[in-house]
Amino acid sequence: MDRRTYLRSVAGATGVAASAATAGCLGALGSSGAEGTVLGPPEQDLSEASHPSYGDEMPNFTVPDPIAGEDVTVADYEGERAVLWTSFYTNCPDGVCPALILRLRRAQAAAAEGGYGDELGLLALTFDPERDTADVLREYAGQQGVDLDAGNWHFLRPESYEAGQTLLDEKFGLVIEKTDSPYENLEYQFPHYGLILLANKQGIVERAYPRGPQTDIEALVEDVERVVTA
Repeated sequence: MDRRTYLRSVAGATGVAASAATAGCLGALGSSGAEGTVLGPPEQDLSEASHPSYGDEMPNFTVPDPIAGEDVTVADYEGERAVLWTSFYTNCPDGVCPALILRLRRAQAAAAEGGYGDELGLLALTFDPERDTADVLREYAGQQGVDLDAGNWHFLRPESYEAGQTLLDEKFGLVIEKTDSPYENLEYQFPHYGLILLANKQGIVERAYPRGPQTDIEALVEDVERVVTA
């Protein structure tokens, strides 16, 4: 079974479509890791998943940050910053996306406290650019406690829904489709994957957290610190 087929086979219509898989966990200290990695292998082997996982290259892409008014290119971080990435939308009705953003925000706060904030890039990609404008994203940042002034957080907004859909499919193996919403005040919603990726400064994925909203926050923060400060 190829990686794309694997993830689609476990996808459900819930906010965390990859809930059948377990979150990436700390590998054993001193265990033999993949070439170019800092952390040892995770307890759960996700190499057959459609999304990037341990030891893979972090996908490169360029997407605008509408708040900063600049394009962000992942490859520009190579050699300079580790990357913590997720995808989300601000109208998420079930708490999945706020839980994803919370984990990135906690990593941001720990980096600031630990003095390594300049060595970490936090990238949150919306797949709902029609509603997630710069003003909406700025307000959402305030609601979620994101520090936009730190200079290491980027809300990324594709030029169109179709562009974001293509990017997530081709680069991350994630399928995003609009569906009718059962909520009276929400025209449409997105069943989607709650994936978080952590890549090191060399652009190699150290951890994939497919159950991102349920991932233990302290374990994720520890992973990030180890990767960034190695």
